[in-house]
Amino acid sequence: MAAIAAYATWGLLPIFFRLLHHVKPVEIVSQRILWSLLLVTILLLARRNLPALWAILRDRRLVLPLAGSALMIGMNWLTYVWAVNAGHVIAASLGYFLNPLVNVGLGVLLLHERLRRGQAVAVGIAAVGAAIMAATALTTLWISIALALTFAFYGLIRKLTPVAPMTGLGVETLLLTPPAIGYLLWLSAHGGLGFGQDMTTTVLLIVTGAVTTVPLVLFATAAQRLPMATLGLLQYLAPTLQFLCGILLFGEKLTTGQMASFALIWLGLILFATDSLTAARRNRLAAA
Repeated sequence: MAAIAAYATWGLLPIFFRLLHHVKPVEIVSQRILWSLLLVTILLLARRNLPALWAILRDRRLVLPLAGSALMIGMNWLTYVWAVNAGHVIAASLGYFLNPLVNVGLGVLLLHERLRRGQAVAVGIAAVGAAIMAATALTTLWISIALALTFAFYGLIRKLTPVAPMTGLGVETLLLTPPAIGYLLWLSAHGGLGFGQDMTTTVLLIVTGAVTTVPLVLFATAAQRLPMATLGLLQYLAPTLQFLCGILLFGEKLTTGQMASFALIWLGLILFATDSLTAARRNRLAAA
């Protein structure tokens, strides 16, 4: 239930961010950072983990990679919010469909992981789908690639950095806070601040902290209790919901090239998930 709630929240975020279409994307992300920091700080206080956060901030070997992951997640958030409010929800969903496959590529290239034959076939089919998208949707392709790459590198950095999920999120948010405050002060001085314009906008901007932090807490809870194969299958719930939001709620149109691309990418994901489940079942039987 925690995993489904986390991925469903991420999948329905386009609806939430469309309510803030009149606010500049950089302000939305900046407000998201500040209110996330407040909520994460409260959670760390409740768990008595603030000393661990200060210890990380004093350790250059941990702060530097977390600064990199903070940059990646900040770029990811900004690209996503801009894409949603510019009417490119389908392109955004494609980025998150591609993300697991980019993760696999990074694992092979940088971590020297090996692919099983079934995985290699699945990745190859999805790569053909991505190539079709590149040829037929050049104007929005950068959105999909930017989202897939920034989130994949974010995950890679966090995988290689030995910090607890919530504490790491606290450090990342803290590192993003100074530029966020600087931008909001500049925007306020130039009369363009959305926060405070009306009650609805102000409340929605405050809630951005919860829609950022709560699904991450739910995801961390699920990741501790679920097999990776199950978690890997559930992750496709988020981009599927985003895709449906784009078509059914926001009236975005699919081109022939996009339909062919999505069909191949979904086929690749299904084959990859099937291979992962088969391997997990085989490993359980071997262990028994």
